[in-house]
Amino acid sequence: MNLVDRVKNILLQPKAEWAVIEPEKTDPKTLYTTYICILALIPAVASFIGTAFIVSFFAGRIGLGLVLVAAITQYVLGLVMVFVVAFIADVLAASFDGQKNLNQALKLTAYAMTAAWVAGIFVIVPILGWLLSLLGSLYSLYLFYLGAPVLMKVPEPKTVGYTVVVVLVAIVIGAVIGMVNAGILGMGAVGM
Repeated sequence: MNLVDRVKNILLQPKAEWAVIEPEKTDPKTLYTTYICILALIPAVASFIGTAFIVSFFAGRIGLGLVLVAAITQYVLGLVMVFVVAFIADVLAASFDGQKNLNQALKLTAYAMTAAWVAGIFVIVPILGWLLSLLGSLYSLYLFYLGAPVLMKVPEPKTVGYTVVVVLVAIVIGAVIGMVNAGILGMGAVGM
C-alpha cells in the first residue's frame, strides 16, 4: 500500500485499516524507510519553519543554526522514541494477555503515530499549532487503542489498561527525550 493511501485509511477508517495492517509482513527497516522516516519529518520541518521564520519575525532573530540543530535533534529522537515505545508495547503485551511480537508492536506504534505526525504540520503556526498538534496526539492514542487488540492480541477488556500503561511510559520517555533535546540545545546556544 502506498503512503498516501495508508495515511488516509488509518486516519479516516482506522478499524478497517488495522485489519488490513495486521497480516502484512513489514519488516522494521521497510517500515522505517517507507513510512516512519517520511511522516516524522512533518513536525520537525514544520517546527523548523515556524521557529526560524515566524517566531523570529515576532520575537527577534533566533540563530538559524540552533533552530536547525533543534529540528534535526527532534527528528532523530522522535525516530528513536517510536522504536522504544514499540519495544515497551511488546514487553507489556504479555502482562495484558496479549502476544509478544516486536514487528507487530512497531507497526502498531508507527501507524498509531500517524495522526500526531500529520497534525505536526500545524506547528508552523506556533501558538495555534501546539493545540492542533495536541489534538492529533490524542487521536493517535485512540488509534493505538483500536489497534492493540488487532495487532498485539490484547483482549478487548484489557485494551484500555494496556493503552494507558503504554502511554504513561511513552510520556515518561517523551519527557526524557525532551530533557535531552533541551540539554543539547542549551549547550548549543552557548556555542552559537
